[in-house]
Amino acid sequence: MREEMQDDLDLLSLHLVSNLGPIRIRRLLSRFGSAAEVLKAPLSDLVRLQGISRELAQAIHTAAHDGEAQREWAHLEAIKGWLLTHDNPLYPIALKQISNAPILLEGIGQLKDLDRHAIGIVGSRHTTFYGLECARQFSYKLATAGLTIVSGLARGIDTAAHQGALAAKGRTIAVIGSGLGQLYPPENKALAERIIDHGAILSEFPFGSPPNPQTFPYRNRVVAGWSSELLVVEAGPKSGALITANLAMESGRQVYAVPGPINVEGSAGSNRLIQQGAKLVTCAEDILEEMQQLFHSPTQADNSNLSDDERLLLHALATEQTIDDLVEQTGLAAAKVCSSVLSLELKQRVKPLPGQRYTRV
Repeated sequence: MREEMQDDLDLLSLHLVSNLGPIRIRRLLSRFGSAAEVLKAPLSDLVRLQGISRELAQAIHTAAHDGEAQREWAHLEAIKGWLLTHDNPLYPIALKQISNAPILLEGIGQLKDLDRHAIGIVGSRHTTFYGLECARQFSYKLATAGLTIVSGLARGIDTAAHQGALAAKGRTIAVIGSGLGQLYPPENKALAERIIDHGAILSEFPFGSPPNPQTFPYRNRVVAGWSSELLVVEAGPKSGALITANLAMESGRQVYAVPGPINVEGSAGSNRLIQQGAKLVTCAEDILEEMQQLFHSPTQADNSNLSDDERLLLHALATEQTIDDLVEQTGLAAAKVCSSVLSLELKQRVKPLPGQRYTRV
């Protein structure tokens, strides 16, 4: 077995220990240096660490030999799944910054480097036509701009957000509140299959775990933590989307909200978020403009912070161009053009124009 695979299996063994959790696991890794060393540590050494009871220490010893990690790995291999560990280059930096970031996630599909440019979109399961249309339109335009759309595969707004990204032939990631072997809700199976082809489905829970009310707040913190922005489209006064928004705010994320009619209960939560400091947005361009302002503008002659692809695109943008024009001129893949143009927008080197055209600043 490859050394990296054994390292992942050792980390998976710790991850599967009930009630251990990512904070304690990181404490153990800091003390012992690796998951393998944690699994080999004497009980007396384990219980000296804050938060590790004798029962937990015994469970860690049992995990070293019970074969649970190997069985979990076999389930993942059967569906061409994989592990995203906290030290994987594709694990987003933004997610690492939350206090209880997952030590690993199980996934199916494919993550890409461009998925670090992401925005979470959430809202109520019980929504209106207005909410669904807003979610699809925002998601479509943000995905077209090159952002990966992160949501929870739930009914309502989550579903519409994934659909909008897919309609734009963009990237989308679903973070679910059950194991990968228990996709929920069942009516979204076909949607999940499309997401696998254009992004990934991720779970923090063991493969066969069913959804329950306790798992969804854990799922919400991953959606909130994946990127530095979160959009709430429609949320009632008790919507789970408000939990996600509060988690995002607590982690220093920028939260946006789409306003709704004041006499509709389904908009009460999102309207309240605006009162509490979420930025009111009425179109995707509001978000993209706000994101641009988070970056300092370099001098016109300074191209040192540009990738080769960005330099190539900047040269092509001497005149107004569409994404299709840029694909044809540069020979780059459409996904690469979208992500690089977005990066250039954030660096304030190009700007969007009416008709989905772009030009150099």
